[in-house]
Amino acid sequence: MNRNLFLLSISLVTWGIGEGMWLLFQPLYLDQLGAGPVLIGAIQGVSGLSMAIAHLPAGYLSDRFGRRTLLISAWFLGTLAAWIMALANSIPVFVIGSALYGVTSFVVVPLNGYVTVARGNWSVGRAITLISATFNLGVIPGPILGGWVGEHFGLRTNFFIAAILFVISSALITLIERQPVEIPTSGSKRTSLRWALNTRYLHYLVIVFMVMFCTYLPQPLSQNFLQDQRGVALQQMGVLIAARGVGAVLLNLVLGQLNARFGFLLAQAAMAVFTLLIWRGSGIPSYLFGYLLMGSYQTARLLAIAQGRVLLKNENMNMGYGIIETCMALVLFLAPPLAGYLYSLNPVWIYSVSLGMILVALASSLFFSPLRARDIVECAAN
Repeated sequence: MNRNLFLLSISLVTWGIGEGMWLLFQPLYLDQLGAGPVLIGAIQGVSGLSMAIAHLPAGYLSDRFGRRTLLISAWFLGTLAAWIMALANSIPVFVIGSALYGVTSFVVVPLNGYVTVARGNWSVGRAITLISATFNLGVIPGPILGGWVGEHFGLRTNFFIAAILFVISSALITLIERQPVEIPTSGSKRTSLRWALNTRYLHYLVIVFMVMFCTYLPQPLSQNFLQDQRGVALQQMGVLIAARGVGAVLLNLVLGQLNARFGFLLAQAAMAVFTLLIWRGSGIPSYLFGYLLMGSYQTARLLAIAQGRVLLKNENMNMGYGIIETCMALVLFLAPPLAGYLYSLNPVWIYSVSLGMILVALASSLFFSPLRARDIVECAAN
C-alpha cells in the first residue's frame, strides 16, 4: 500500500470511529427528540435525497477539477455537519445538519476514483473493498463506545465526540497527493451522458436499484424495532452495531477477492438472512449474527460499483461512478419513508415485505443482469 492509500486509510479509520458513534443511533436520538416512526423515516429520506442530488455533480467536478479537491471538501463539510447536529436543540436544526451530512456522501465518487487510479496491480473490486474495510475497522469500536457513552452521558454527547474525531480525520486527508486529471480522448465530451445512457447501462442500473432498495428497506428502523419490540438495551445495541462493522470488514475482505458478480449475489443472500434473523430470531445471539451479516449491504454497494466499471471509460470514470451512486442514493431517499409507514402499520412488516423483495431481486440479478463473469474478468485484466 502506497503513502496516499495509507494516509487515506488512517483518515477513514478515524472517521469510521466517529461515524460509528452516532449514525445508527440516530433513529433512537430522533425518538428522544420526539419524532415518531413515520417522521424518522421521512428525515432519513431527506438525507438520502441530499445524497442523490450530490453524487452526479461530484462525478463531473472530479473529472473536471481533480479528486483530491472533492475529497477535502467532503471531509470539511462532514465535520461542519457533525457540529451542527451536536449543537442542535430541536428537530429542524438537527435535520439541517443531517441533510448536510447526506450531501457529503458525494465523497464516495472521488474516493472510489482516487482508489481506482492508485490501486496498482489490484483489481477494482479488491481495491475499493479493502479501502472500505479500513473505514469499517473504525466503525467496529465506534458503536461500542457510542453505546457506553450514550448510556452514561446521553446520545447527544456522541455527536460532540464524533465531531472532534472528524476534525482529526480532516487534517489527515489534506496530506494526500493530487492525482492528474484525465484528458478526454478525441471526440469525447466530458459533460455528455450519452456514452453511458445506452440500453445495457440502463438495464444494469435498474438491477442495482432493485437490489439496493430491497436490501436497505429493513435497515432504517431495525434499532427502534429491537429496542421497542424486543427490549434490547442501548449498550447492547452498541455491540450489535459494532458487529455490523465487523461483518463489513470481513465480508469486504472475503467477497472482495471473488468475482464481483458472484460476490454481489452472495452479499444479497447475506442480507436476506439478516432480515430473517431480525424478524424471526430471538435473543442477542440471533441479532448479533444478523448484524454481522448486515455488513454485506456495504459490500454489495461496492461490488455493484466494481461491476459497473466494465461499462465506463477512463476519462469519464468519476461521472460514471456518480451515476451509479446517484441510483443507489435514491434508495436512501425512497426506502426509509416506506419503512416508517410499514412500521407504523405493523413493525414486523418491514421484514416480511423486505425478505420477499430481496428474493425477487436476487433472482433478477442472477438471471437478468447484463453483466456476466467474463465481463468482470476482462475488466480486472485491464
